Amino acid sequence: MTVVFDRPYQFVPPHRGSMWPFFIQRLRLVDWYLRRKEGVIAWECRGLEHVKISLDRGDGILLAPNHCRYADPLVLGWPARLLKTNLYAMASWHLFNQGKFDGFAIQKMGGFSIHREGVDRQALDTAMAILTMAERPLVLFPEGTTNRSNDVLKPLLDGVSFIARTAARRRKKKTNGNVVIHPIAIKYLCTDDICDWARQRLLQIEQGFGWQVPPGLSIVQRTRRIVDGAFVLRELQYLGKTGSGTMKQRREALIESILQRTENRLAMAAAEGNTRERVRAIRTEIASQFFRQDVDQDSEIHFRQDVIAVDMVQEMISNPESYLDADEVTDTRIVETIQRIEESILGKADCGVALRAVIQIGEAINVPAEKAPRGEVDPLMLELKTQLEEMLKKLACEARPFAERC
Repeated sequence: MTVVFDRPYQFVPPHRGSMWPFFIQRLRLVDWYLRRKEGVIAWECRGLEHVKISLDRGDGILLAPNHCRYADPLVLGWPARLLKTNLYAMASWHLFNQGKFDGFAIQKMGGFSIHREGVDRQALDTAMAILTMAERPLVLFPEGTTNRSNDVLKPLLDGVSFIARTAARRRKKKTNGNVVIHPIAIKYLCTDDICDWARQRLLQIEQGFGWQVPPGLSIVQRTRRIVDGAFVLRELQYLGKTGSGTMKQRREALIESILQRTENRLAMAAAEGNTRERVRAIRTEIASQFFRQDVDQDSEIHFRQDVIAVDMVQEMISNPESYLDADEVTDTRIVETIQRIEESILGKADCGVALRAVIQIGEAINVPAEKAPRGEVDPLMLELKTQLEEMLKKLACEARPFAERC
């Protein structure tokens, strides 16, 4: 759940010492955690020389990776190890509340919190100060949230440009130095054949649905089938019936129904902009209402249900309908889709597939000190988007095409 109800937001600053990051790297705790919890058993860094040039120049460095798995922040510990540098990273407040150990570890590795449901001046000032002083490279995920569609980049948040440009102006005045952005494309590749794993996971989901599996269905067909089945369950849960029309029309109708009902219950007008902005506005309103009034047990249940609903909307808009088209299906897309459904239906994805992470680092993008042009596409964000998409497109070709024979 992305909204924290246990306590009001309190900024968590980054740990600025080097002892904890040194021991974490020295003991290979990142490697152990990723292997055990995320199935990432191997890794490869490409383009490391681009960041080294920026480090040697003393630039303020913003690392901007795509965000497709929970493993992404820890995966960046590997290039940091090779570069012999530590990192800072901005992380959502809810991640610091998923357990004492997780919150402790995130902070000690250089993480600091951002309150996504409000304007967090402390987080923004911390990020800009890190870049202005060029303390360490700063990790910001420009997509904001994660999804399990590794080959597709979600819309980027304008806040990245605001932070980078503001820091560039301050750095210019203080030291006449530069701020740069390095796009980073992270791609997870399966190291082994996934057929046995996929059959096992699909069977568990199908049994949970109470389905019998018709003989002769391939893994791809069964995967498409559970995607449709999971969507029908959502329609029944939120609409009370299945929709009509194409799958795209049905999805849009379900999303609109959930958003309208939630906005009405919260007595708020629909936010201007796209679905993603409406979701953010709803989360902000939920957090605001919850902490400014005495909430009884029934109201808290409604608030929690609203967050689950809008989180589901966020997931639906983050996953493209064409991801399993016949001419584009790869083993990694099958794995991502099954894990996404498991997470949605069962609450946790099985990480029994062995993965190799490829970290492709792009050339530096110089950040101008001037503010972004109003009413136009920000050229800085356009360049970042273009580089990330190009790198992800090339990396997607390294995944194995998935044969229907399986």
